[in-house]
Amino acid sequence: MTTAPSEVAGSTGSPAADAPHVRRGLALALLAGAQLMIVLDATIVNIALPDMGNALHISETSISWVLNAYMLTFGGLLLLGGRFGDLFGRRRLLALGLIVFTVASLLGGFATNEGLLLAARALQGVGGAMVAPAVLSLVTTTFEEGPERNKAFGVYAAVSGMGSAVGLLAGGLLTEYLSWRWVMFVNVPIGIALVAALPLAIPDDAKTGEKAVWRGRLDIPGALTSTLGVTALVYGVIRAAEKGWGDGLTIGSLIASAVLIAGFVAIELRVDQPLMPMRLFRNRNRSASYVVMALAAGGMMGAFLFITLYMQIVAGYSPVKAGLAYLPLCAGVMISAQFTSVMLPKIGPRILLTVGPVLAAVGLFYLSLLEADSGYVSGLLPAMLVFGLGMGLIFVAIMSTAVAGIAPEDAGIGSAMLNVTQQIGGAVAIAVLTTIYSNAFDTELKHQVTKFGEKANVNVALTEGYTTAFLVASILLAVGAIVAVAILRVSKSDLPAESTGALH
Repeated sequence: MTTAPSEVAGSTGSPAADAPHVRRGLALALLAGAQLMIVLDATIVNIALPDMGNALHISETSISWVLNAYMLTFGGLLLLGGRFGDLFGRRRLLALGLIVFTVASLLGGFATNEGLLLAARALQGVGGAMVAPAVLSLVTTTFEEGPERNKAFGVYAAVSGMGSAVGLLAGGLLTEYLSWRWVMFVNVPIGIALVAALPLAIPDDAKTGEKAVWRGRLDIPGALTSTLGVTALVYGVIRAAEKGWGDGLTIGSLIASAVLIAGFVAIELRVDQPLMPMRLFRNRNRSASYVVMALAAGGMMGAFLFITLYMQIVAGYSPVKAGLAYLPLCAGVMISAQFTSVMLPKIGPRILLTVGPVLAAVGLFYLSLLEADSGYVSGLLPAMLVFGLGMGLIFVAIMSTAVAGIAPEDAGIGSAMLNVTQQIGGAVAIAVLTTIYSNAFDTELKHQVTKFGEKANVNVALTEGYTTAFLVASILLAVGAIVAVAILRVSKSDLPAESTGALH
């Protein structure tokens, strides 16, 4: 599809319709590939954690930082990354983010000690904070509102939803048949290919009619307070999972976060060109979407962590068997994501954003009924399939409500906010659920020792911890369904009118 260039800022047409010489099919494949690499990397290391710890002599207490270092920088820098894309060009930001992510992956693969590995993971988070908002804003500005954009969102959502599960499968295969280092190295050829193909698929928006979008200056005070505030929040909840909520540094981090975020809001209400325009939150549907995304992401990331631990530690699955066990979840996400992209214009997002969290909550509740000796077919399989179906419904529908009708100049920051809520929701939930798991495990282990002495069953205590975490995660998804019912007021008539545009 070829269209003539025009000024996007202030244009009455959709940005996608005005984008020059965009190869829609290639652009969608490239953006999906970039998103897959970022999402996949959030979980691909999960199954490799035991091998990483053994190889680099990382303690069980510290090994969680392999995950946390990535989420810390990712979540802390997302807002800044989104605004950089609006100001200096989204394709340029995407290219730079892919380069940073690829280099960090290479360094992580060659890491010889804990410090180098954690530094590489943190640098991956920096790259991810550039790539994620650039990808979603480019999906929004490249494809026309209506069926074309719905199809693009369907692909994007399927990749986002299944990427985490695919990461677990890929992590198992790479760890068992090659080495844990390949969960890092695998990103290198992918990153190089994406950077090479980028100029062929997407025009440089900083040199086209979108120049008007990034006139202005970066909100430095807002950038500093938001980045430091979110980073302090993520660090505080991560530390709480390890040291407890009464720890001095935990309390100090959370207080600092509250002060910095309050300062950030005050700054954004006063400056002429804010980093995060508060007008984004005047739309009740967009605000509700952010809340539902945070709750859904929290339940999802917590589920992936504890399902993996249950399968490998309690059920004794090998890395590759644990990865393969996630295939039904991947299938559920893919099926429901494509179903949602078709049904969204017909029934609207509100029903989908109610049914999705309910299904996901039911799947997690079923997991909370697991026993130490539960079988795969009767225990894990149905739960993961239902959970996957629910998450696929959520991802597509929530993106339509979060970015539909957003002004072109806010596409980057609007996309970044969706990613911020996803990352922060995941980080906070993992910290809280880990604390809940730990308390339940300790209580049950003490009970086992008191009752059975040396014959105490550690697997029973572990399962008690995991299932308690699953139960709380199911409550998060149930709350998401309540938010959708109570606040969302989007019907199919509020969605963009259908057009005949098609991807090619």
